Amino acid sequence: MKKAAKRHPQRDPDEERFLEEYRPAEFPRPSVTVDLVILTVLDGDLKVLLVQRNEHPYKGRWALPGGFVRVNDDRSDQGEDLDAAARRELEEETGLSKQSAGHFFLEQVKTFGRPGRDPRMRVISVAYYALVRSTLVPLIRAGGDVSGARWFSVAELAREEPLAFDHAEILEATLAKARADLDRSSIAFELVPETFTIQELRGVHEAIRAEPLDPGNFRKKFLRMIDDGHIEAARGKRPTASKPASVYRFARNAV
Repeated sequence: MKKAAKRHPQRDPDEERFLEEYRPAEFPRPSVTVDLVILTVLDGDLKVLLVQRNEHPYKGRWALPGGFVRVNDDRSDQGEDLDAAARRELEEETGLSKQSAGHFFLEQVKTFGRPGRDPRMRVISVAYYALVRSTLVPLIRAGGDVSGARWFSVAELAREEPLAFDHAEILEATLAKARADLDRSSIAFELVPETFTIQELRGVHEAIRAEPLDPGNFRKKFLRMIDDGHIEAARGKRPTASKPASVYRFARNAV
């Protein structure tokens, strides 16, 4: 089926002439990138995916995955949407298929535009964070433009070599947002298996907050989530060291 031509509101003739004569290259124009903070929880530890750069600047250093937003000079086709660029980079940097990458939780964090953050030129970066279930971790591999990819423990990252660019600042801002989002959204469900125990969900909360939570208080919160329709019981039991534990899932009708 032939795709319908995109319609634009009728413009004033003076505006059309202005746009025809406008020369963007005559004005300073920064480049735009998207940087990805990809998080998972493995064995109760919050981890972030970093890639090792194989070219300058910061050759050999660990950095957040990401890349430049594709921009066209054609005024009718100016290039990529920011969210589309983030999804593309997520797919390219993790090696996951479009279908798998499309099921990740992906949300914008904030924009970083301090002059000098990139030694090559003026670059503004829009940071996103993605949450990956532990079951998908074995499928992730490094993209073709980096030397390797590795999961780093967020708690131990400060002991490692400093990150490239201002990526440590981006990571810190993302962790602050993720911790705030725990209380106002359902992001924790993006990091547990499809069915989970109370202990597994509490473990995700503790990993993101970087602090232990009282089991009794968390159970009360968990029961409230059931009463509110956010969680429902699932079939089966999960073997534990003491006795089989009940399993739950994110309610299908939850908003």
